[in-house]
Amino acid sequence: MEQHRTRPPQRRQSQQAPLSPQGTIDEAAAVYRVMDAKPEGGRSRPVPPAVLALRRLPNPRLTGIGAGLFAAASMFVLACLDELLLDGSSTVFGVLFLPVSALTALWVRPADLVTAPIIVPIAFAVGVIPISGGPGGFAGQTMALITALAVHAGWLYGGTLIAGLIATVRKVRLMRQRQRQRRMLLAAQTARAAQPPRRPQG
Repeated sequence: MEQHRTRPPQRRQSQQAPLSPQGTIDEAAAVYRVMDAKPEGGRSRPVPPAVLALRRLPNPRLTGIGAGLFAAASMFVLACLDELLLDGSSTVFGVLFLPVSALTALWVRPADLVTAPIIVPIAFAVGVIPISGGPGGFAGQTMALITALAVHAGWLYGGTLIAGLIATVRKVRLMRQRQRQRRMLLAAQTARAAQPPRRPQG
């Protein structure tokens, strides 16, 4: 009869290298991302269709001057097209002003969010020039521009309100992200400080 040879199980000693501060922060960030991505129950949160549509749009980061040039140029071109095709329809111009205001507030970089509600009314005034009409001369054009701004004040306030709301929401989200990052760093530093000192192996 064959006799099976039995060997005593060998114990593998695994040595765990001490974690560096960067490794601790990376692990805390990974854990936070997993917890944030999967809420309780293991189901992901449904994303509204409007948010998905906004995510498909280009997402540049314009400076305050760049956002102002974009808004002013867009409204001027749209006003010129409105004058040529629709004989200067104020309703069409006002409706087009709302998405331009929203895009301006979405595309401005976080450092210049405060300028979004200021840029939008200036762009509206620039766009009103082609459709304001008025007699010739500087005085006549100025009076026609002021009259047009007064008549279209509802669209002006609406676009400015949209830009202000979007800028406010972006600012609040940015502040929350910074608070989360600070909490993660603090948790990583606390976990690292709580680890007992490792004894050197002889």
